[in-house]
Amino acid sequence: MQKDAYTLILEAIDMGIFRPGDRLVESELADRFGVSRTPIREALQRLETQSLLTRDGRSLIVASLDHNQMAELYIVRAELEGLAARLAANHATPEEVRVLREMVTEDRALIGDPSALARANRRFHRQIHLASHNRFLVQQLDLVHRSMALMAETSLAIDGRGEVALAEHETIVSAIEKHDGPAADAALRAHISVAFETRLRADAANYSD
Repeated sequence: MQKDAYTLILEAIDMGIFRPGDRLVESELADRFGVSRTPIREALQRLETQSLLTRDGRSLIVASLDHNQMAELYIVRAELEGLAARLAANHATPEEVRVLREMVTEDRALIGDPSALARANRRFHRQIHLASHNRFLVQQLDLVHRSMALMAETSLAIDGRGEVALAEHETIVSAIEKHDGPAADAALRAHISVAFETRLRADAANYSD
């Protein structure tokens, strides 16, 4: 199935091809993706409405998150992800649990490749969202994860975070497998909290007067 202009641009932002502060030009995007300017224009308008793009004069640029926006996003993410894990513990099929466990095992081979690990991490979290079997929650988490793409660098790029994150994933899957909703909720919230703290420490270390 051919992807539409909105999906193509969104994926490019998510993959870091377009980074916060980059200017997006209709004609350049149309050439890059091989589509006409009309769907590109409509996609840019939609992305602006979702606050993934912002105005800089007459230009549209990829938005960035300030400290408060990042903190707010992590708070909402922890709440929704925790709920997804709790529901997954109640509703996930044995097949869905096996897929989650296989993901954790296979992702260990990606340690040392932050970009690949970040993509795998998104797939893992998406699988938990789907295993919640709640379409409205999945829709809200899709919006949250789109906004996560506005962070310039994945926390998984920070030395040692990959191994710790996969250990946390293992704990989450074990709780889901045991149908322990409260434990799954707590494990995923803790996972998000550590990711946020890791990012804060990295931002503080990179800060210069």
